[in-house]
Amino acid sequence: MSFTEQANKIFIQAIKDYHLTDNVDTPIHNPYDRDSIEYQLYLKCWIDTVQWHYEDIIRDPHIDPVEALALKRRIDHSNQDRTDLVEEIDSYFRQYYSNVTPLPDARLNTESPAWAVDRLSILALKIYHMQEQVDREDASEEHRQKCRMKLNVLLEQQVDLSTAIDQLLDDIEQGRKYMKVYRQMKMYNDPATNPVLYKK
Repeated sequence: MSFTEQANKIFIQAIKDYHLTDNVDTPIHNPYDRDSIEYQLYLKCWIDTVQWHYEDIIRDPHIDPVEALALKRRIDHSNQDRTDLVEEIDSYFRQYYSNVTPLPDARLNTESPAWAVDRLSILALKIYHMQEQVDREDASEEHRQKCRMKLNVLLEQQVDLSTAIDQLLDDIEQGRKYMKVYRQMKMYNDPATNPVLYKK
């Protein structure tokens, strides 16, 4: 089983587990060993899934402004958790390939493996929710047909992105590419770099 076959399987599991309750306050029950990459992949998709539903809720035009602000804080916190976890997954890849010596003509990729995995997790969510729209019995046939066409594109993207990630990992393993990881250094979360916070 390739890395992305394993990842996509775990993403589907996390999404389905969340939708057993379909509630953003549902506690996570990660079934994998705490120190495994499987644990990180499940957690990654769980965070993405909860945030997906935060984003749905906050777009309610009738949401109470106080509730909206509290939810915005939760979204900010979730975004930071997501970024931190992507960096942890990249640390896993760096350790996993630490004994590989890059070839003299090895090239750098435009993004790290974990940020590509981040996109793969979100793509799994798009596929799940677009399938929901295709299956909606209360929607018009025109709506369902449009969603079916979008679903087909998403499924093609999933195959292409999975292939590209597996090829990137193979290139790193063979020394044809090397990876560098840059921390995100989000300035607005840091009281020392956000002027609204440090000027208080």
